[in-house]
Amino acid sequence: MRKLIRKLTYLSVFSAVISMNAFALDTPEGKVLLTITGNISEKNTPTSAEFDLDMLREIGFEDQVTNTPWTDGINTYTGPRLKAILDAVGASGNDMVVTALNDYSAIVPVADAEKHNVLLALMSDGEMLSVRDKGPIFVIYPFDDDPSLNNEVIQNRSVWQVKSIRVD
Repeated sequence: MRKLIRKLTYLSVFSAVISMNAFALDTPEGKVLLTITGNISEKNTPTSAEFDLDMLREIGFEDQVTNTPWTDGINTYTGPRLKAILDAVGASGNDMVVTALNDYSAIVPVADAEKHNVLLALMSDGEMLSVRDKGPIFVIYPFDDDPSLNNEVIQNRSVWQVKSIRVD
């Protein structure tokens, strides 16, 4: 009986170590596209979680087909869901400060990530977003799925040229 308990204990500890490593953030090998700071438990630098394109792809890309107030026609935007990114870094907080390359920033409620299924778009219609085209990352709300989102508050949260997110 003791041997069985000992084996089960070793198995439990081994499983816990394996699962912790499975969720640990790798170090980016490519150009860092997104830096997340603040109230996060998973980091790959002493103070932040940094993501390159491959790391963002690993989280999982999805499509959001929608029109936006700043683009012509309906586009298919592709990238990870904001909630998936927040889950990956163990975010806990009520608000995020989303900051663009030009230092424009907007306060976005963490609840928006799930409530509105917000996308962090890196692509539009199969093409990577350039800085000229609102990249490298564009916060996309599903405007066509929920017309009530087409208002000034949500439009101000739809930051483009995103470089960082701070979770408060």
